Amino acid sequence: MASTEQAFLDLTLRPRRQLTLPAEVCDVLGVQVGDRLEVSVVDGALLVRPKKAIALEALEEIRRAFAASRVTEEELQAEGRRIREQLSRERYGLD
Repeated sequence: MASTEQAFLDLTLRPRRQLTLPAEVCDVLGVQVGDRLEVSVVDGALLVRPKKAIALEALEEIRRAFAASRVTEEELQAEGRRIREQLSRERYGLD
């Protein structure tokens, strides 16, 4: 089953409300036993997405925002150090 191919599979909801995903579906999604999935209902259809795909999309969005900001990595690190030092002074009274 190709990733763009639509397949209609018959799955049975088991007594404890569990479904078994066929190996072909897991291969297309790129998931393995133990991976976390996000499940939502969209227009009466069940949508399943791997959490790692969602995380990678979020990281890509962060990368785009970082690139658009034109802040260098060094500037970002320096500002992070400044804020941590300020928080430490406020919290622990350090000068």
